[in-house]
Amino acid sequence: MTGAELLVRCLEQEGVRYVFGVPGEETLDVNEALAGSSIQFIPVRHEQAAAFMADVWGRLTGQAGVCLATLGPGATNLATGLADANLDRAPVVAITGQLPRHLLHKESHQYVDIVEAFRPFTKWNARIETGAVVAEAVRKAFKRAQEEKPGACHLELPEDVAHEPAEGEPLRADRPRRPSPDRPSLARAADIINRAKHPIILAGNGVIRGRASEELTHFAERAQTPVVMTFMAKGAISADHPLALTTVGLALESPERAGFSGADVVIAVGYDPVEYGPVRWNPADHVQIVHIDFTAAEVDARYQPAVEIVADVREALELLAPLVAARPDRVPPERPPDDVRRLDDRVPLLPQRIIADLESVLKPEDLVISDVGAHKLWLAKRYRARLPNTVIISNGFAAMGIGLPGAIAAKLAQPDRRVVAVTGDGGFLMNIQELETAVRLGLAFVVLIFRDNGYGSIRWKQEREFGRSAGVDFGNPDFVTLAHAFGCEGVRIKAAGELRPSLEGALKASVPVLIDCPVDYSENDRLIEQ
Repeated sequence: MTGAELLVRCLEQEGVRYVFGVPGEETLDVNEALAGSSIQFIPVRHEQAAAFMADVWGRLTGQAGVCLATLGPGATNLATGLADANLDRAPVVAITGQLPRHLLHKESHQYVDIVEAFRPFTKWNARIETGAVVAEAVRKAFKRAQEEKPGACHLELPEDVAHEPAEGEPLRADRPRRPSPDRPSLARAADIINRAKHPIILAGNGVIRGRASEELTHFAERAQTPVVMTFMAKGAISADHPLALTTVGLALESPERAGFSGADVVIAVGYDPVEYGPVRWNPADHVQIVHIDFTAAEVDARYQPAVEIVADVREALELLAPLVAARPDRVPPERPPDDVRRLDDRVPLLPQRIIADLESVLKPEDLVISDVGAHKLWLAKRYRARLPNTVIISNGFAAMGIGLPGAIAAKLAQPDRRVVAVTGDGGFLMNIQELETAVRLGLAFVVLIFRDNGYGSIRWKQEREFGRSAGVDFGNPDFVTLAHAFGCEGVRIKAAGELRPSLEGALKASVPVLIDCPVDYSENDRLIEQ
């Protein structure tokens, strides 16, 4: 058995179903071993897309997604997707090839020290120096990638190690039980919450990862406490629930409008500061904070918890709820009226109208994968997610280009669910080549393009700060013709009334469908209104 064969056997032991990547000379042995395994290697058209696919796979399943690239440019092309996975807390294991070990001490063709290059944006990464450590290295990579907080790990396999004989067997794949909360911390937290006059819950991505949506909802109902969600926690409590207040994640967000200014206690559950920094919602350091998360709180002058419950989030909420006094006397927050612009017929379409039509055709369990741009801000603020982990938003690293690759991974992970990738024209063209991958795999999903012929969110911020925009405008191809060239279907929206029936038809198609929808972002300032 070679080092590459042992590595692939270890991947099988970890339950890996797909490896996303681009083959190369230095991964020939790995690809050959994959060809003889139960794992399907999915060749993609760019390594960045492979990393994004692994990223979204990890977000949706909780199991590490795997991506593969060769040395040098193949490996460096993974960087953006791995950094995204790391800051979005998605479990990913990347495998890269490398030159034989006897060449690594000197200048060599395509040689870059990838282990050193990847160090800043991986939880753990290492070169496999000998076949004797393959099993341990693979098990450690998956263990570290999947434990809280999840993230990206990387293994480099030199060409000679992959080809040489290796001894050993895959190690047992285990998922250790997360710790239970300690009782004194629960009692202290309950006391703080029971004394609070105006508590508020700030729910973060950890609620989604911890499968704690039901427990969060029960806890909020018992204490009649409003819930604010970060963008990546959309659906942690249904947007239709009377206690669901808003989502936060914009730098321009007003703490007063979001409900923080009037709060005396913030119960931060699964909260991650990479999504929405404490200085945004606690600028004066005026509130008591109850921290409930898998890991201890980050050190921050604006985030100094009065008590930390460091434990499994779901169990912590389950045990804390009976200690908190039921408060039926509390009045649920007043919900803002529906925006009449959701029915506006102007063209280009307002984002409110596009999102309203998207909501109207999707079921609660359908999956929405958002790319990054102005459309993401509208989707995050205004789309009503009713179930957890149904709206995938990159907001820790916020990398453009994730939408289309993410939709492919979503359809592979959840083939029975309908998938819509929501993207801008800027982000879509960053990985448009993956339409060929989707068609080759026989996948069907919808790509809804918000087309404004520019980098919309940057244009908006330039105009707010400088009164003009610069360097943000670009041209676009004919998206309908382009869709047909890839073997997809394409629809161009010319009137507001065409969008909903076009979405309904696209969701029934047997191939990917691109919907080119012109958008008017002139009302972006409404994003900071509740």
